[in-house]
Amino acid sequence: MNHSIKLIAVRGLASLACLALALPTQAEMRASLNLSGQAGLIDMPSGEQLPDAFLTFNHSQFGPIVRNAMRFQITPRLSGTFRYIGIHDWNAKSACLPHCLGVDKYPIYYDRNFDLSYQILTEGRYLPALTIGLQDFVGTGLSSAEYVAATKTFGSRLRVTAGIGFGRLGSYNPLGQPFGPRAKINIGQGGNLNSKQWFHGDAAPFGGIEYQLNDKVTLKAEYSSDAYTEETTKRGTFNHKSPMNFGVEYQPNDSIRLGGYYMYGSEFGVNITYYMNVAQRPGGGIAGPGPEPVKVRPTRQADPATWSTGWTEVTEAQDILFGTLRANLANTGIIVESLGFTATRAQVRFRNTKYDAAAQAVGRVARAMSQAMPASVEIFELVPVDHGIASSKVVIRRSDLETFEFAPRAGTELRVRSDLVDAGDPLPGTKQNPEVYPRFTWSVLPFAQSLLFSPANPLQLGVGLRFAGKYEVSPGFILSGSITDLLVSNISDKKIYTGPGPYVRSDAVHYYTHARPDLQTLTAAWYNRIAPAVYSRVTIGYLEEMFGGVSTEVLWHPVNSPWALGAEANYVAQRNTDGGFGFNQYNYRVATGHVSGYYDFGGGFHGQLDVGRYLRGDVGATLSLTREFENGWRIGAFATKTNLSAADFGEGSFDKGITLQIPVSWLTNMPTRTMRPVTLRPVLRDGGARLDVTDRLYEVVRSYDETRMDAQWGRIWK
Repeated sequence: MNHSIKLIAVRGLASLACLALALPTQAEMRASLNLSGQAGLIDMPSGEQLPDAFLTFNHSQFGPIVRNAMRFQITPRLSGTFRYIGIHDWNAKSACLPHCLGVDKYPIYYDRNFDLSYQILTEGRYLPALTIGLQDFVGTGLSSAEYVAATKTFGSRLRVTAGIGFGRLGSYNPLGQPFGPRAKINIGQGGNLNSKQWFHGDAAPFGGIEYQLNDKVTLKAEYSSDAYTEETTKRGTFNHKSPMNFGVEYQPNDSIRLGGYYMYGSEFGVNITYYMNVAQRPGGGIAGPGPEPVKVRPTRQADPATWSTGWTEVTEAQDILFGTLRANLANTGIIVESLGFTATRAQVRFRNTKYDAAAQAVGRVARAMSQAMPASVEIFELVPVDHGIASSKVVIRRSDLETFEFAPRAGTELRVRSDLVDAGDPLPGTKQNPEVYPRFTWSVLPFAQSLLFSPANPLQLGVGLRFAGKYEVSPGFILSGSITDLLVSNISDKKIYTGPGPYVRSDAVHYYTHARPDLQTLTAAWYNRIAPAVYSRVTIGYLEEMFGGVSTEVLWHPVNSPWALGAEANYVAQRNTDGGFGFNQYNYRVATGHVSGYYDFGGGFHGQLDVGRYLRGDVGATLSLTREFENGWRIGAFATKTNLSAADFGEGSFDKGITLQIPVSWLTNMPTRTMRPVTLRPVLRDGGARLDVTDRLYEVVRSYDETRMDAQWGRIWK
């Protein structure tokens, strides 16, 4: 591109910026994603953000470059993207064939990218949306770039973007180096922040336009500032003839967007994006039978006999009330554990096996109590029990139930008049349900194992069945176990890492391929409340697929506090890879444990810091940040740094990843507490590896604390 064309591009972008300040916006167009999974045009980013809580999955390809991306709108202004790319014909010009090493070892080059973007300005009547972004800011640097992009909408159909890029987005016809030269990246093991490079080196303009023909079809054209120097000049993977890209996109509904493009004067491209709002259920509300109505008492003046307290003197009163209450809750998935009462107060301790919202279970029990309890009982105490632990108590006045059931803002009005406090002790004379313990439950569910992002085979997946059983001997004393059997698998029996041992996680492939069926867990656990707001857990046995031993834990978490503190200590031995009972294969034993701090920031944002010793014996800390939604969705990220060097850790330098927790009820619209956790790690290594113990105390207790209960309180009437 000669100097005159560069001047034309700069002047054109300046003219578009002037137009953006002169014309008002009349209507909002849909935001779309580019081929990198960012809000953008075709290959360039834009100043837009998607609506809050949107999660997108994106697959694109042009020429030899394939990208798969997951993007989450963390807040209305902040978004994050994880991307996995594959570049075919990587060694087209390589002189190392046929004995290539390092990044040239495979004919397809795979790389993982993390992006962040923050919208400084939202679009207004005269001002454009303005976003600053970091692309591949933790990685090898091949895709790393920074940018500032402005986007303005004109009328209801035209949108214009202009921006300045650095790094690879500053590689085509740059204007200069406004902030100095760009430091050469030290790749090392990869996975480290490239902060010394940010917004340094050559800067180049980019821009483009979008025109929405109708509700479903959009035309796009852009001027790209990415020269694809490595891919074209050095590797010869494709021919970069022009900075101009053109495309058409079709969005048949709110969930799917399809695009086709002609790119860089030589290649055709496609883009498929799936949109979902995790804060909303795709099928609307939860289905299922509605609750029983609140039984309204007659007034004391109209029927004084009904309000008599003489029933407390009847010997069979407790048995009768117990039977009535259990019958009212028989088909709700709620189990009555105990009942205690006085003439004016009744306390029910119950187990919720069905509803993902604790408040909904509380509401069902309160309605059942209004049907069963004599009129003189005015105070209802509702105490959820999980793993034998009672942590909180909801105190509701019966008259408030009667008053607000059909009132406007019924949920808010009832919450203002209700108390959420520590569970305390049962009322004197409380009777236990003799049918609750012992209790055996079992399940057979689909099961999956995966090894992701290996350069030799990036998607290794096995699916099968998981058989699980639980025997609750007494409150808090639980025997449980699970067996898995992979039915279909492409997981290869090849070690994915050969660095210095001990191999506490990186030899997972041996566990996944050698064990069929596989005894995953077989444990005895004891949960207890040892003081107000203080809880304990002891678990012994085969704790997870790779380790067995003993795990102990103590947690302090007041029901009304955003804070919680915990400590865990474990002593474990590494199991054999054959899925059986043996420990002798590796002869590796380790003491591990952490001190943990938890904090609820409000608005669904939650933080956790774990400091201690990991399975390999390395010492360090893990920071986790998560956004949680009322419907059970959780999306977060974590990073672990220990005293293990980057060289000993291997590729990636330190452990990090993305976590998702998907509520099954979100997909089925049927009430269930079942969750499906997913962890995406760029690489699986041994450093920073923590014991995988199920049902740690914090997740057990916090389901019924004030923050979680308030977030779901609107479902108390459902």
